[in-house]
Amino acid sequence: MNGTDRFPEGFLWGAATSAYQIEGSPLADGAGPSIWHRFSHTPGRTRAGASADVACDHYRRWSEDVDLMRELGLQSYRFSLSWSRILPEGKGRVNPRGIDFYSRLVDKLLDAGIAPMATLYHWDLPAALDDLGGWLNPDVRHWFAEYADVVFRALADRVPMFATINEPWVVAHDGYWTGVNAPGHRNAFELPIVAHHTLCAHGAAVQAYRACGSGSAAKGTIGLVVNLEPKYPASVMPIDDQAVTRADAYFNRQYLDPVLLGRYPEDLIALYGEAWPNPDPADLELIHQPIDFVGVNYYTRKVVRHDDGVWPDRAHPVDVPGATYSETHWEFFPAGLTRTLCGIRERYGDVPLYVTENGVAIADPPPATDGVIVDALRVRYLRDHLNAVRAAMQQGVDVRGYYVWSLFDNLEWSAGYSKRFGIVHVDFDSLKRTPKASARVYSEWIAAHGLERART
Repeated sequence: MNGTDRFPEGFLWGAATSAYQIEGSPLADGAGPSIWHRFSHTPGRTRAGASADVACDHYRRWSEDVDLMRELGLQSYRFSLSWSRILPEGKGRVNPRGIDFYSRLVDKLLDAGIAPMATLYHWDLPAALDDLGGWLNPDVRHWFAEYADVVFRALADRVPMFATINEPWVVAHDGYWTGVNAPGHRNAFELPIVAHHTLCAHGAAVQAYRACGSGSAAKGTIGLVVNLEPKYPASVMPIDDQAVTRADAYFNRQYLDPVLLGRYPEDLIALYGEAWPNPDPADLELIHQPIDFVGVNYYTRKVVRHDDGVWPDRAHPVDVPGATYSETHWEFFPAGLTRTLCGIRERYGDVPLYVTENGVAIADPPPATDGVIVDALRVRYLRDHLNAVRAAMQQGVDVRGYYVWSLFDNLEWSAGYSKRFGIVHVDFDSLKRTPKASARVYSEWIAAHGLERART
């Protein structure tokens, strides 16, 4: 075996989920409703009226789910916490039963030798705070810091890694511009305000973590998770190159530049025009808190052409002839992951990175005669993207872990249960869990420290 085929000792192999997508029982034991509970119970918002009232029933089956993680050999598990389980009104009164659920989950993970990575926010804002303006209210940073402080005081003595916010681009773009996600707004002027407020909330949570650590047991690491897509021009025409620059500013640099450089890309002012909110310089200082890592969620690239009809970046995505696409119509393009990871190092320096989500939705075949779901396309996708991670590491990028999205088939937001990302199949009638071939292969890769098995 060639040692260069192996990932280094200490590299974390994990899988990821989010609270609303898998837990079910969203109002159990004193929890308050979230914006996703409201959204999914509003007719016409989700495919076939799907909600997460049951989902994967992880809220009741968490113990057996951790047993399954241990059987697969996972070294880390990235999950999110439901803000409204812990603070039903979003602030003020703490629900001890909500804290206890996550405390028991963390303890069992540690007993199983699985390192928890807890994400504070994965899109499920308490509905009570949405009634006060939600992410449009500048006070959301204070509400988020209060919630974060409650979590840190309860769990930071045992959770070694925290992420503040998952994919702020999606929070703003899909929640307040396209309206496909909760709370379902479609307002051009709200979009940059929400984007800015999510980053302010991130900064306030990092401050809360550092303050908690100075007087208690918060001695781990904290970072931000962003979804990144490298942009490629649809032609050699300069106008398409300019579209790439705008799309990159809007999708990628809008969220990383303020956090890591302390400023927004100048491109954004022209992109947003009169919708640009002219952020307070003090807010940029708040956002620009030192963090310990960046989590990268990578699924695909986008090939774009100039289109004045697309606001705000005037960049229209186009299909690539002959390319393979997933059920979500995302192109298989592992080289984009290498480019993304190397691009972070080139622009921001040696930032510790985790690939916090990487996976694919495919139409899984029916079980084979031995009952195994042979999801060969997913195996290929994961293999090729792990090779892409390794290629970035060989170029000096500090990647410290990889998390498959997702551990389970689950509620895929407004698409309901129509898209399956899991390496573990979930029968949504019986709730039976069945590891797919991808889960077994991933387990073998973990045991072998990486990619020498990926070539078989």
